[in-house]
Amino acid sequence: MFDLLFSPMNIGTMTVKNRVVMNAAEFSLGQTDGTPTEKMIRYYEARAKGGVGLIIPGICRVNDMGATSTFTQLSMARDWHIAPMAIMADRIHAAGAKLCIQLHHPGRQGYASAINSLPVVIPIQRKFPGVMNLMFKATPALMAMEQKKICQSVQSPSGGELSAHGATRIHSMSKKAVQNLRDDFIAAAVRCKKAGVDAVELHGTHGYIIQQFLSPNTNRRTDEYGGSFDNRMRFLTEIVTGVKEQCGSDYPLIVRLTADEMYDRIGHPGKGYGLEEGKKIAKRLEELGVDAIDVSSACYDAYNFWLEPTSFEPGWRAYLAKAIKETVNIPVIAANFIRSPEQAERQLEEGYQDFIGSARNFICDPDWANKAAAGKPESIRRCIGCLHCIKSFIENATVGKTGECALNVSVGIEKEYAEMPKVGVGKTVLVVGAGPAGLSAAITLARRGYTVNVLEKEAVPGGQVNVAASGPHKDKLHWCVEDLVNEAEALGVKFEYGVEATAESLAERSPYAVVIAAGGTPVRPRSIPGIAQAHVYTAPEILTGKVSLTGKKVAVIGSGLTGLETTEALNEAGNEVTVVEMAKTAAPGAWFQFVDDSMSRIEPYGTRFMLNTALCAIGEDHITVQDLKTKRRSFIPADAVVLAMGVRPNNALAEELREKGVKTVTVGDADRGGTIGHAVHDAFEKALAL
Repeated sequence: MFDLLFSPMNIGTMTVKNRVVMNAAEFSLGQTDGTPTEKMIRYYEARAKGGVGLIIPGICRVNDMGATSTFTQLSMARDWHIAPMAIMADRIHAAGAKLCIQLHHPGRQGYASAINSLPVVIPIQRKFPGVMNLMFKATPALMAMEQKKICQSVQSPSGGELSAHGATRIHSMSKKAVQNLRDDFIAAAVRCKKAGVDAVELHGTHGYIIQQFLSPNTNRRTDEYGGSFDNRMRFLTEIVTGVKEQCGSDYPLIVRLTADEMYDRIGHPGKGYGLEEGKKIAKRLEELGVDAIDVSSACYDAYNFWLEPTSFEPGWRAYLAKAIKETVNIPVIAANFIRSPEQAERQLEEGYQDFIGSARNFICDPDWANKAAAGKPESIRRCIGCLHCIKSFIENATVGKTGECALNVSVGIEKEYAEMPKVGVGKTVLVVGAGPAGLSAAITLARRGYTVNVLEKEAVPGGQVNVAASGPHKDKLHWCVEDLVNEAEALGVKFEYGVEATAESLAERSPYAVVIAAGGTPVRPRSIPGIAQAHVYTAPEILTGKVSLTGKKVAVIGSGLTGLETTEALNEAGNEVTVVEMAKTAAPGAWFQFVDDSMSRIEPYGTRFMLNTALCAIGEDHITVQDLKTKRRSFIPADAVVLAMGVRPNNALAEELREKGVKTVTVGDADRGGTIGHAVHDAFEKALAL
């Protein structure tokens, strides 16, 4: 069915059994000394058993002094890292995949708190394991100090512009420091070979140190490591040459390369380098003996153009891979926001690339490749681009926890998930609501042996996701509903649609327990004068098309993600929109990538944002607002008002059931409003504890 996708191909002397590559994505699964944990090995082992041909784990540091991005990443900085890595390599090989280690240094995108700290922390942590808990408790204070520039500076090819996300102080590396770091990369590659690792990849993308040397935007050195193209290539050239000399010319070496820094996409044309220079770099790498190019794009400054949110179309950057493939005669790996085996096969057939790379596909479904190979692509749990993975990783890394996938609750607990005890045999659980929380609870309970019936009052599943997926460019969100329903049905879960559950009807069935996943109701504060007028609507009414507004002056109350999506829809329909938000920033608490993404489409319309402003009253043709700082009130013309103020949990049914003595739990928005990831994980944890 997918003949090219599952055909073997070589990268140098390494034969990969298929064209499926799991790209690196750091998830904090390791430990402080840089050695792999059993948890990490099982995580990658599951993807290898799931059919991936080549596994590239998350970032691996090359020294302990300044190359750290997280305290729990891999390291090949010391000779004693060889033996633990060999164990991981053996396990990956036994599971049927090849292993490639990605060597990395963050440069200006690093964290000052990590500078020079590991050599002190590692021996203390080995003697007193609990010391890391103290360090993680101190992390917020350390991060606050970094923001105030009370910290050490991190390495960069040259001083100057700071990264949009990363260090707050940088310094230009001395020539000796450059050469020492070059040697660190080479030595780490040698250790990888000694450990039985099949290949190494140099991380030259996403704005890290190698890309910083390549880019004229971040490399403004005046010595032999900066200036001309050849000089900017020198650092990478010397690493490649050194690896080939010390590991042997036949040891497979891959470079992950930003083909285009994409500054033009964020309004800075001419900054950094574009595709033409990216092609030139790739050609030079081929001449140096590099065995494959792993094509990517952008850097932290243009975050959405290397780690795409939901709104981006699958394959949107495939043209980059094709341009590189037409430039070199070595294999090209590329992610290209590929989501389906059909898309993967098509891009191979049309000559865009030689290997299909992805991290998020295999985070979301470790059996993605096996399901495709078996001719069952419809059973794949698809990544919806919700970015819960990167958000959770960054937030959790500071407190000693691992990253998560919104839809795959088994990340990091693969063994425990697979061996979930069947304690529910002979017991029936009723789940009220077929949104992500209800579906997650149903799947978990079914895996535990319960007989599960899902009752949904609407004619279709989805709940609040049906609203969210109706927003501009958000249709892919509905994939999670389709896939979770498929998974639940395959486990024997029964669905009853068009059923309005009551405490009496549920109690009559004498269930072992009831899970309330009835979602939430849009907040409509009765305390605001005029809130009940006919021209006051809620965000779901606009997003689902129940209410259509055109050519109106519209006030949107609330600038969370739902408020921004509603604003987009109203703008596109030809309305003049004013957004009123009590917080000092738009979308407070929302992940920055989604805010950047929505604002890129909102700003061209000239939408007015009134921040630090409260809604006081709603009139027939205006609203009254108050500046929370000055306390001054003003009138804003408004033909219509749209409330995007969050949701109130629908949990009254749970209280009624508890009064009847029925064991009941509330999950997802029925307990507390949140994201798809929150709903799925909350339901999993509560269903596991039932």
